[in-house]
Amino acid sequence: MEFGSTLFWVALMQIIGVNIVLSGDNAVVIALAARSLPPRQQKQAVLWGSGAAVVMRIVLTVVAVEMLKWPYLKLIGALLLLWIGIQLLLPEHDGEDDGGKTSDNMMSAIRTILIADLVMSLDNVIAVAAAAKGSLLLLILGLGISIPLVIFGSTLLLRVMERFPIIITIGAALLGWVAGEMAVTDPLVKDSVDSNAHWLHTALPAAGAVVVVAIGKWLSSRREAVEETEAVVDLAAADQLVQKTKEH
Repeated sequence: MEFGSTLFWVALMQIIGVNIVLSGDNAVVIALAARSLPPRQQKQAVLWGSGAAVVMRIVLTVVAVEMLKWPYLKLIGALLLLWIGIQLLLPEHDGEDDGGKTSDNMMSAIRTILIADLVMSLDNVIAVAAAAKGSLLLLILGLGISIPLVIFGSTLLLRVMERFPIIITIGAALLGWVAGEMAVTDPLVKDSVDSNAHWLHTALPAAGAVVVVAIGKWLSSRREAVEETEAVVDLAAADQLVQKTKEH
């Protein structure tokens, strides 16, 4: 395909369009992973996470067609997504007063973004590769141009999450839903499900969403209870220390 030709520009627009349509859930993950960081680190996590995810997606496009034929791959990916969804519901410590901790949190957020994007992009890259028609230049240009749009979507979601925390739960449930969709289309079970249990195409994603929210909320409440208990113990210890100091 000749650079600058009508077909070239049409294919480029197709890649950008496909990537925007298919990147909605990726933007949710980026926003969820970065939400607990201070504003400056939020921007860095969104920028680096989005950029690295696109580079990884370009590499993945080359091998994804064959990888999707491997049994167990989507099942493993589904378990990873369930774990990520649950982790994203857990309360985070504010790291603004600890530079080292904040740095660790930012790297953890970027790691989460990359792992989730890797898992969720397995199906997406097939559509992108088809639009690229074998042109690596088109692929790089199309995905590269899409970066600002994904960053904008993630940044917008971060602001919405600050005002409406319920979005965090909805986003985590979305990851559980995607995990269920992945599991039911794994080559190991797909034919059997399609023939004998087509209802699982709806039931398993719904179950995934419920599992993520239920376990995530339960673990979150337990962690908050432990932290409250530790705070009470620390306060009592401090009071005892003050009393002993006064006695002396």
